[in-house]
Amino acid sequence: MDKSFEKYQKRRLRSSYISVIISISLVLFLVGFLGLIVLKTNSITKHFKEKIAITVFLKDNIKSSDLEILQAELNKAEYTKSVTYISKEEAAKKYSEDIGENFLEFLGENPLKNAIDVSLKSDFVTPEKMAEIEQNLIIRSIVAEVSYDKPLIELLSKNINRLSFWMLMFSSLFTLIAVVLINSSIRLSIYSKRFTIKTMQMVGATKGFIRKPFIIQSVKLGFIGALVALAGLLGFILYLNTKIPEIELLNDVKILSFVCVAIIGLGILITWLSTFFATQRFLNLRTDELYY
Repeated sequence: MDKSFEKYQKRRLRSSYISVIISISLVLFLVGFLGLIVLKTNSITKHFKEKIAITVFLKDNIKSSDLEILQAELNKAEYTKSVTYISKEEAAKKYSEDIGENFLEFLGENPLKNAIDVSLKSDFVTPEKMAEIEQNLIIRSIVAEVSYDKPLIELLSKNINRLSFWMLMFSSLFTLIAVVLINSSIRLSIYSKRFTIKTMQMVGATKGFIRKPFIIQSVKLGFIGALVALAGLLGFILYLNTKIPEIELLNDVKILSFVCVAIIGLGILITWLSTFFATQRFLNLRTDELYY
């Protein structure tokens, strides 16, 4: 009978530990993923911004020397990431491939213009700075027109600021939820041992002596839960990296290292604090109050 009861208690204890680890790992996984996205917001934003280019259309029959001077100036400009010259013949060939037929056969001549695509550094992809760049280019004698997607730039700037704000808010909210859920799991685990705590206290054990094994056990569970969360997070990042390689989640070692350390630290810190206050509560209760 005693052995059966002992086995039952061990099963309950293991089940309690497993539930705590699962709770910790789930919330830390969500916090870690949101934290990674927040930290990578700048690089993700930079990636999409640097896909935007200004197209400089050139006048017909310009001198090759004037073209070379303009290209050299654009290459040296502080806002330039890359410069690509596209001849009117190349543009016509690409356009024909896009529409599936040779439009030059109908027109008899090539109406397109030679152009230069200027990819910008992310810091200069704002409505104000791009308008200033446009004005500086359009005044040149060999430039016929400067074109870029103005509505897209305005929409991108607004949505990036909005996205950054809401990502920060969601991360803060999930961190709070993580603290509450992990604290609740730890409190339930300690609650099941409240009579053991009070018995040890009644035979003269100090509060520090009683609290120590509970804190050590909880910190172990927090560490294990953090490792499980990191394993899940790494697997999810690998999956996203194959589906959306453009966001480059695996390229920044510093950010990944910071997230890993933060998850482990958060798991240990929350479990330590939760256990400390939970045991303190039961240590301060009277014996008759343990039944409520």
